[in-house]
This record gives sequence, C-alpha cells and structure tokens, in this order.
Amino acid sequence: MRLWGRKTSVNVQKVLWALEELGLDYERLDAGGAFGGLDTSDYVAMNPMRKVPTLQDGDLVIWESNAVVRYLAQTYGDGALAGKHPADIGRADMWMEWFQNNAYADFIALFYQLVRLPRSQRDPARRDAAIAALTRQFEVLEKRLSDQPYVAGDRLSMGDIPVGSALYRYYTMEFDRPALPALAEYYDRLGQREAYRTTVMASYASLRPATD
Repeated sequence: MRLWGRKTSVNVQKVLWALEELGLDYERLDAGGAFGGLDTSDYVAMNPMRKVPTLQDGDLVIWESNAVVRYLAQTYGDGALAGKHPADIGRADMWMEWFQNNAYADFIALFYQLVRLPRSQRDPARRDAAIAALTRQFEVLEKRLSDQPYVAGDRLSMGDIPVGSALYRYYTMEFDRPALPALAEYYDRLGQREAYRTTVMASYASLRPATD
C-alpha cells in the first residue's frame, strides 16, 4: 500500500490516522506543496485532480481524503472504524459529511487568516466571520459530545477522523476560542491515542509564509 501526500496536509493526515489506527503497513511518498510532483504524467494518470492524498492498494487507486478513509475503514479492521451494522456506518458517515459540508470551509478560511497568509494580506473581518461560523458548527458538535465520547457513539469511528484531524490546528492557532468544554474534552481524548499523536499532532510551521 502506497500513499502520496505531504504529512503537513490535513487531508493526508486523515488517511495517515486511519492507516495507523488500523495497524496497516504502507509507504508514504512526499507529494504536493513544496514537494510538487502533482503535474507529472504518472501522477495525473492516478489522480486527475492533481491533489493529495492518493492511495494505491494493489490494483486500486483511490483519491479524495474522505473516500480513502471510508475505503480503509470498510475494507480493513473488521469494522473497527466503519462499524459493523448499517446504522453504525450511517452515523459515522453522517458526521464525516457534516464536517466536510458545514465546517471545513470555515476551518480552512480561519487557518489561512491566522497561519498561511502574510500579516499584510490578512483580513480581520474575514477572520472574525470564520470564527463565528466555525463556532456555530462546533456548538452542534458540542451538544452531540455532551453525552457521548465520540461523534458516532461510545467508540472512535471514521466519523471522528475529519473533524478530529482539524482540531489540533484549531486548538493551537492563536485566537480567542469560545468555551466548548465537551469539545475540549473530546480533543484531549483524541490526544491520548498514539495514532492521533503521531499523524495529526504535527508541526505546521512550514506552512507559514517565509516573510511575515
């Protein structure tokens, strides 16, 4: 099994976390960002979107991070991440879609305003709008986590991986976060997992602009 993608990409981190939780053997190849390589004919033949991650498992090539996570969770680990029953799979899948369709854009907007852009290009109004929008979404998750430890129930599932992969940056970026105690406890809970620490809790200092 081979995975193309730089380890500082949050979308690559999703897949790395799933691979480590499932105890799978794989090789990661640097691609994207400063490593480039996404416009070569060989890579485009695998992934016409010219993005990361891309996973090769035998003859199968699959891309789009959530799709890769779903594939791994449903193929390996005897349902440990996907769930063994349709209702379990559906609940986990629901929260994957929730983050991607409702919170991800605001998370990325905030990350750019606080990390990726030079200070001269940052927009306080856009930053504050992203914080407010992301807070509204995380209040939904806060309510969900107030009476259960993980998004889909009492154990980690693939539903936790998209939002969980964003939380390290959410809690380490410098801004005034709202009081969301259940979410904070959830993040602490994830941080106790070795697979999370080794794949998601990685420095993103290299993503900051060279001149600020």
